[in-house]
Amino acid sequence: MKVAIVILNWNGAGMMAQYLPAVLRYSQDEAAVIVADNASTDNSMALLRTEFPEVKIIELEKNWGFAEGYNKALRQVEADYYLLLNSDIEVTHHWLTPLIEYMDTHNDVAACQPKLLSIADRDQFEYAGASGGFLDRYGYPFCRGRIFDTVERDNGQYNYPCDILWATGAALMVRSADYWDAGGLDGRFFAHNEEIDLCWRLRICGRRIVCLPESQVYHVGGGTLPKSNPMKTYLNFRNNLTMLYKCLPDSELNHVMRWRWLLDYVAACEMLLLKRNWGDFRAVFRARRDFRRWRHQFDDDRRRIQASRVGEKIPEQRMFSLLWQYYVKGRKTFSALP
Repeated sequence: MKVAIVILNWNGAGMMAQYLPAVLRYSQDEAAVIVADNASTDNSMALLRTEFPEVKIIELEKNWGFAEGYNKALRQVEADYYLLLNSDIEVTHHWLTPLIEYMDTHNDVAACQPKLLSIADRDQFEYAGASGGFLDRYGYPFCRGRIFDTVERDNGQYNYPCDILWATGAALMVRSADYWDAGGLDGRFFAHNEEIDLCWRLRICGRRIVCLPESQVYHVGGGTLPKSNPMKTYLNFRNNLTMLYKCLPDSELNHVMRWRWLLDYVAACEMLLLKRNWGDFRAVFRARRDFRRWRHQFDDDRRRIQASRVGEKIPEQRMFSLLWQYYVKGRKTFSALP
């Protein structure tokens, strides 16, 4: 099998009923479509068996989360390319061909993504990945088309292929060999930041990640957790710190971690004092506490990742502070950044 589209599902029967028909219509000639189910308790399995008998089902015994759920599912899939696809993605005609053709002709590319637009406003980028992801010096992710909560309208300003640091997990095509050579998604993360962590590890090894806007899909977003959710805040902060610990070069690690200690507590105070959000305030403290407790579980990972490094600097990790550029300099769009 050349391409396997694998949709990880957890209680997403409604999303699959709405968006799976287009995946089958526009993809079946080029790829197998597989749904891996994280022990759903809704009618997902009944829906698939009655309405979509052509879809292969992988049933997992419990909810392993996004990261380990995909790892366990993909171990049962033989394909040259995996395409990790959220159940709340609406694909379009000709969305798959540019991804396959680019991967076929660029052997140095490990992974790629399409342009992600919002289903709610089809002329606007979607928060989760827009037109490709980057990191600043302190580990804050941003995209062509989205910085923090400022999401740009799509006026064709990023309609060209571009090397990126990370591709969105909502629609991520990756070579199976690269996926497993890098160790797959880090199952300990459960959810959030796991695709950034994987792509960063691939970039450290010298493999490229690319956004191909010729391919275009639409994303609902926030399908599992609402935007303001203490568990989401907790996972984002804990996993982001862990990713930094694993992936930053020795020359940057101590400097960045000192600054993040300060910036994280400033963020927590802002959540409490300005937003009156006790849940997110406590989640930041829990995340930092749990990062300290489990950090050394990743020592071997860090040594292995740093040993695989082919260069000190990765161009797609920008060496400025995104907070400074956004809040002090007032640069709210990707094209305005240095």
